[in-house]
Amino acid sequence: MLKDEYKVYEEKMKKSIDSVAGDFAAVRAGRANAAVLDRIQADYYGSPTPIQQIAAISSPDPRTLLISPWDKSALRPIERAIQNSDLGIHPQNDGTSLRLSFPQLTEERRKELVKQIRKYAEGGKVAIRNIRRDAVEHFKKLEKKSEITEDDLKTAEKDLQKLTDDNCKALDELLAKKEKELMAV
Repeated sequence: MLKDEYKVYEEKMKKSIDSVAGDFAAVRAGRANAAVLDRIQADYYGSPTPIQQIAAISSPDPRTLLISPWDKSALRPIERAIQNSDLGIHPQNDGTSLRLSFPQLTEERRKELVKQIRKYAEGGKVAIRNIRRDAVEHFKKLEKKSEITEDDLKTAEKDLQKLTDDNCKALDELLAKKEKELMAV
């Protein structure tokens, strides 16, 4: 019984790490990466629609993304959505597709991006610690109701702490990898 409940919190922590990994993927590192468009939605026939659902996205070279909408009437809304986003890139419209050219990152911009990803990682760690706190409270309530023993509670707390430490370490490794990628010239 304890293991089943423990698994629920383990899954929640994994989702936190996946969320931070998604945030990291959206941070551009001077190379073209379609993941930077994941959070951008274009107004397509009156409803916000992810760009990936209304266009083909390709990368003809390492610094360029080519967005080719299946419906040419979606070209302007996609262009507007990218311009209004926080990407800082202005698409070039050739009438049938949009071309996004990713400039080489300056040292100052690299440092800003590193600060940004550190905030994402810290947010992920806070989420993981909150999950641990919720789990410990849950197990304390079970112990109070006499559904588990005091020894079970201590074991659960120890296991949750180890799980928390492992997940925070995984986030640190993810952060170090992304920092290295951002600072590489």
